[in-house]
Amino acid sequence: MDIQGLDYNTHRDKLLMPEYGREIQKMVDYAIGLTEKSERQSCAQEIIRMMETKVPELRDNVDFEQTLWDHLYLMSHKQLDIDWPYDVTAAEKLQNKPNAIPLPQESMRMRHYGKLLEQLFERLKSMPEGEERDALVYYTANQMKRNLTTWGHGSMSDEKVADDLARYTDGIIQLDLSKMKLEKAIATEEPKTKKKKK
Repeated sequence: MDIQGLDYNTHRDKLLMPEYGREIQKMVDYAIGLTEKSERQSCAQEIIRMMETKVPELRDNVDFEQTLWDHLYLMSHKQLDIDWPYDVTAAEKLQNKPNAIPLPQESMRMRHYGKLLEQLFERLKSMPEGEERDALVYYTANQMKRNLTTWGHGSMSDEKVADDLARYTDGIIQLDLSKMKLEKAIATEEPKTKKKKK
């Protein structure tokens, strides 16, 4: 629907720095069109003063004035011909987006145990026998039992943990439950909501 006389933001040019608003952008565009350099300089000083009121949290930065001038430089599309009080040649770096952080995309065989336990299973497969491996087996088995309790996956018995540990380590780790006693895992109850009296 297009009603004559109504000016929607969706029909306007996209703002380079929306935090300052469209009015500041109009001021910048006006300053670019001024013919006298002294007028442009004076107008730029006033624009900076207005920008400072629009984003007051910038004052917390050590170099907030430099940042404001960098923003003005970018908002003017590098067309504002004035004597810049700061070096604005590095301002374009502000527009560079950081590289995306790659997220793990591989699927997990056992979601209820989680990625860290899956990595521990792989580590246990390659560890030589000894006290260090025995300690890691103990901590891994107890964490498995806690995870089973948390996720409520049916059986939380020591036998289930021993069976899963043997299966996920390709039979390399065999828990002897007569020699190793696992900690008792307690299921946490959901907090009961109070019923309102009528």
